[in-house]
Amino acid sequence: MGVVLDAAQLEDVTLGDAHLMREIVTDLVADTEAQIEALRLALANGDSQLSARVVHSAKGACANVGALAMAELLLAMERTAAAGDLEACGASIPKLSLELDRLRACAESL
Repeated sequence: MGVVLDAAQLEDVTLGDAHLMREIVTDLVADTEAQIEALRLALANGDSQLSARVVHSAKGACANVGALAMAELLLAMERTAAAGDLEACGASIPKLSLELDRLRACAESL
């Protein structure tokens, strides 16, 4: 598992505002939880395009604030969804949930 949260990148994005850092990471966790549910629904419906879009959106949000391990995993999931391999994409959800738990722990320690 890679870097959960690149603190330097997050500080750069927030100009070092500790309150904003906590708020952004907490919001990212909540948003990603919602996107995981949207992904599950898209996968259940066999919709590879929607699956890829949901994962792409989550990946971008994570990458922007320095949630690097999640962004890396989401990139791999995006590629599998875009290739139509929904089974492989769905199989990565437990790993994504683990990374989300790791990010949640980081948010609580900010």
